Amino acid sequence: MGKQLLIVVLGLIAFGFAITSNANTYIVGDNSGWDISTNLDTWEQDKKFVVGDVLVFRYASTNSVCEVGQESFRTCNTTEVIKCFSDGNTSIPLTNPGERYFFCGNRLYCYSGMKLDVIVEKNQTTVTEAPLSSVPEAESGGSKKNNPSTVVRNAAVFVRIGSNYVVLGVLGLLGILVNII
Repeated sequence: MGKQLLIVVLGLIAFGFAITSNANTYIVGDNSGWDISTNLDTWEQDKKFVVGDVLVFRYASTNSVCEVGQESFRTCNTTEVIKCFSDGNTSIPLTNPGERYFFCGNRLYCYSGMKLDVIVEKNQTTVTEAPLSSVPEAESGGSKKNNPSTVVRNAAVFVRIGSNYVVLGVLGLLGILVNII
């Protein structure tokens, strides 16, 4: 009986790791970080952001990161911001699909290109690869479009688990646990 309980507990732990492993954490600018010298357009080019991913901004104390609306982003308007951070290590979870806009709170740095807009796509239950010729452009209505010629293909297949399946899986494991005990 103790052995069966141990197996169930280990199974629940493994299930938990499987559920949380579908999100990606992106360090904005990679080793260069959130900095005026970083080419953020190049950094962003081969990335696909989905709900559940996290953007990590690492920057010097003289910089900041602000989330703004589309118009403020376009004009580097630092007076109409959604939220600003200046702690040097800011994590921003991508919780909804759509376009998100970020720039440095220093207006001159924003004008010099220290700004980033990302298109966040829905977190699909299953992600499959399609031939490059049939990949449609993004329909977000934002200023950027996916460019199929810049998609980096990967041999790995990712399975994203929807919240309904998580609940069903937990209930199923609890049912097994009740039957064992």
